[in-house]
Parts: sequence; structure tokens; C-alpha cells
Amino acid sequence: MNDGLHTLGRWTRDRAVATPDRVAVDDRGVVVTYRDLDERASNLAAALLERGYGVGDRIATITGNSADHVVLFFACAKAGIILAPLSWRLSPRELAQQLEIADPALLLVEEEFRTLAAATTKRLVTQPAVEALGGSGIEASVPHPVRSNPAELPEQRAVRDDDGLLIIFTSGTQGPARGAILTHANCFWTNLAFSRTVEITSRDTVLAVMPQYHVGGWNVQPLLAWWVGATVVLERTFDPGRVLQLIQDRRITTMMGVPANYLFLAEHPSFRGTDFSSLRHAVVGGAPMPEPLLRTWHSRGVALTQGYGLTEASPNVLCLPDEDARTKIGLAGKPYPHVEVAVADAITGEILDGEATGELLVTGPSVFPGYFRDPESTARALHGGWLHTGDLVRRDSDGYYQVVDRISDIFISGGESISPAEVESVLAGHQAVADVAVVGVPDTRWGEVGIAHVVVRPGYATDEQDLLAFCGRDLAAYKVPKRIRFVASIPRSSGNKVLRRALVDAYLAEQASEHTSGGPR
Repeated sequence: MNDGLHTLGRWTRDRAVATPDRVAVDDRGVVVTYRDLDERASNLAAALLERGYGVGDRIATITGNSADHVVLFFACAKAGIILAPLSWRLSPRELAQQLEIADPALLLVEEEFRTLAAATTKRLVTQPAVEALGGSGIEASVPHPVRSNPAELPEQRAVRDDDGLLIIFTSGTQGPARGAILTHANCFWTNLAFSRTVEITSRDTVLAVMPQYHVGGWNVQPLLAWWVGATVVLERTFDPGRVLQLIQDRRITTMMGVPANYLFLAEHPSFRGTDFSSLRHAVVGGAPMPEPLLRTWHSRGVALTQGYGLTEASPNVLCLPDEDARTKIGLAGKPYPHVEVAVADAITGEILDGEATGELLVTGPSVFPGYFRDPESTARALHGGWLHTGDLVRRDSDGYYQVVDRISDIFISGGESISPAEVESVLAGHQAVADVAVVGVPDTRWGEVGIAHVVVRPGYATDEQDLLAFCGRDLAAYKVPKRIRFVASIPRSSGNKVLRRALVDAYLAEQASEHTSGGPR
């Protein structure tokens, strides 16, 4: 698709004609209308092109969620430049690795993160041009691009559907992060599919709390909202108390979060007193939602729209609509329109028919073209005409899918496969458990055994014996964890995914220390 019909730069132009005075972004009380958004984005795009940026250039950012970042996104879309938003939660070493991959001609930094950016760029062999994002910033003075290879000049032409729009870095829970390229066409089709299942109209008020370095910060509600002319209440970061207040005071009609967000909201003292009557849609993504947490939200009259996606699919793949939320608890639903999926045997790769358990495969126009400058990883992810997700799913006789776990997270104890997510779901049902993560660790007798890491809810008491007995009532004996470790918090990636490797390493270090000191094992 090269004709430019599906490029996103035209979205703000169309809205500026249709609904110029409607509020596009409410950034902590600073409002930007659709006329303002298109005018600012168009002016910035023109300035970037005049300075020598062109199709295929990359602009990286280190910033919190902001209207300025939204303006930059649409300016890049209009100019054919790829936006590479980086996580401010990373260390200078991790950020430098991502900058080396993205190789941007310009790095834009919000004032709050200047020190982090300075420590990061010191590590780079070729330093990009660095400018402020926000205030007068880049819109007042666009610096010349700095390229690692000056001979590689960008193209000066009209933007096409298959041009890159975003580079989103994967969370790297299984290894070094990789930069997934999402094209204009990818983002067009994933938002079209989203609109056919989780409808957003110009009358909606969307609360956006997902970080804009995450694919969900763009392609799960905000971009669709700006396509149809809705208002996006843009939050800089996720604060549970403030989010609950906004839902009630701003009459939020729809929002998206990962299970951890909904857990923190449910744990907040204001949860039971919050008026949720305006909230039509609450979308869940990023990980399976524990059934007890689903029931907690259902008890407040909110039917969560569950789904499944991954960065490499832009990200929307499976969705469980509102009408199925209470009757199909724990399922991720069926494929979105324009998305094709299959289940493959996790060992042989054979495509399975009917009821089946195996690796989820995805194809369709929202599937990414590959990782930026990483042909080997691209070839592994995209072979045989499918995106190989690495996620184990179960398909029932009605065609509904349940995400079981990451294939790489499943461990084998005494020859039996154990899904951490299943054990976590059971433990999450205990009234004293605020958060939980289960990992498999080496064991001389069984090969591997499960260790549950538990955060205790304030004001509640429990112990290892209590929790193990609780598991034993709902799990086969071999699935019950060998040990319960009580921890202050569960380590998570910038995308809120559990860092299981960190938990394994911490447990093994603890065991080594106890062995050395002669303590209990």
C-alpha cells in the first residue's frame, strides 16, 4: 500500500475542517482544539522539512505524556518522520542502547528529564541533535538533523501508507529491547478494527493514562479518539486517586489500562465511593486480568472490555466485548475485524483446528513489517506468513480464546507444565493478597518448582501456610508453589509486565546466601 490514502497526518486536517473548535486534548487543564492541533502540527512539519528532515528520519523523545508530544506525533506523521518515544523509567545505559538502535537525527527532551538525557547521551558515539520539548522548544527553533552516516540522506517525497510512523521498543522482559516499526497502514487498520468493536464517538471523553512510550498510549483509544473527534483527557502519569477523581468529575466515558492499573484503582480508599455511572468502556490489555479483580469491577457496575495484543501487531488482536464480559470471565475473546489468527503446536509448529492449545499466530494489515535494523529478530518473529507471538492460548469450541501464559514463562515440574498465570489468578483471590507473581526455579528433585512472590494487602494478615493451603483448595498438588516469598513490591517493566527474571535471580541469590551462612534452605 503506497498511495498515502491511509496516512495519519491527514487526520488532524480532516478534524480541523469538520470540528475546528472541539477540544482534542485536555492536558491538565490546558486545552488544545482540533484547529490548534492541526495548525501547530502542520507548522512544525513544515519547519522540520525546511531544516532537512525527511521521510524515514527518526526523532526520539524522553518525555511524559503531554499535548506537545501529541503535536509532535502528528507533525512527524505529516512529514514522514518516524517518532521513537523512549521510556523515562529506564536507566541511562538502557536508554543509550535504544538510542543506538533508533539512531535518531534529533532527540527531544522534556525539562524534567534533562539530567537523565545528559547522562544517556554521554554514552553515545554519535550524539543526535538535542532540543527541548515543551515551552517555546522545538516549535520556535528546529535544529539541523545530525546523522550517524551523513551520506544516508532521507527521501523528500509524499508520505506513503507503508512508511514508518512509530518505533516502539518492546519491554525487553526476555532480553534486550527491540524497536518495532509500526507503519501508517498498521496504525490505520488497527484503529479501524478497534472502532468496529470498542466504539468511540465524537461525544466521548477518553481518559488516557497509558505512557506514550507504550503502544497502548497511542493505538488503544487516543488515536481513534482524534480520528473521530472525541476529547482526550491526557494524564501525565498514572495516579490512582487522581484517576478516580477524574472519572467522576470529568464524566469520563472510556479509558484503557493494564491489570496493574485496575488493581491499584480497586485498592484505593476512594474506589467504593467513586461515581462510575459515566464509564461505558474500560478496556484491559497487557496481561490476563485475574478473575477476582474482574468481579471487583463488575460489582461496581463496570463491565471491563478485555483483550489481548502485542506491540508487533499494533497491538490489537483479540477482544471480549462488553456483552460477554460477565459470562466469559477470564477469556480474551475473538479476533478483531481485519485480524486473522491461528493456533500452532508449540513444539512442531503444526496449525491446529477446532479446540486447541498452542502458540497464537497472527496475520493481517496491522502486523508490523519488522524490527528496526534487526533482520534476524524480524525473521524469527515473521516466518511462514505469520507473526509468532510466543504466547500460549487455548481456543474453545465456540472460537473464544484464552491467553494461558507466555510460553517462555511456563515451567515444568516433575514432567507437568505449570502456568504462572493460573497460579497467580488463584492466589489473587485471597483477601490478603494485593499483588502476586509466580516463577519457576531449578530444583534437584522435580527439575523446577514454583515460587510465589506475594505483596500483602495493608491491614490483612496471612502467612505461608495459609496461602499454600488456599492454593491447595483450587489447584492440583503439583501446581501449588513450593514456597511463598513475601515482598514489598513486584518488579515490573516500563510496560507493567512482571520482570520474572529479576524474581528468579533474587530468589537464587537468597538461596545462595542462606547456603553460605548455613541458614535454612
